[in-house]
Amino acid sequence: MVREVALVVGLLAAVPAIAGEMSAEEARRFVIGKMFSYTCFEGTRGQGRVHPDGSVVGSIQFQGQGPMRYAALPAGTLQVRGESVCASLRGLPIQPCFNLDRTSETSFRGSVAGLGFAYCEFTRNQGRAHVIRSAHSNHPLGLRPSFTADNN
Repeated sequence: MVREVALVVGLLAAVPAIAGEMSAEEARRFVIGKMFSYTCFEGTRGQGRVHPDGSVVGSIQFQGQGPMRYAALPAGTLQVRGESVCASLRGLPIQPCFNLDRTSETSFRGSVAGLGFAYCEFTRNQGRAHVIRSAHSNHPLGLRPSFTADNN
């Protein structure tokens, strides 16, 4: 469950025109449909994209070790509630919300509200993202999509 929260935090992204805390609407406008790379406080890293329906698709490497894995969370996983961006994950006893703070024009820090030490740094990829499929995987269809950025 902590890994799923880290993935969600890693895939949230938003950057308004001014540095500082972002509103939920600013985050929503910035993140939808764009690819972001992320690195979390305990070493987890990857990249991903949030879709308009609140679903998330991307890749994750837990604690910076082992294989990069495909990850997908269903529609409605990410939700705007008032001025907060929150996650709804099956099996989690809570629905965590996130603090989103801009750190530069292309990056921000997302942390679990009330747990400032549990954060991820996000950077928007500037190029197009491609899905690479491999026949060597545990994916139900025998595919393991992974994401790469093309700066063309």
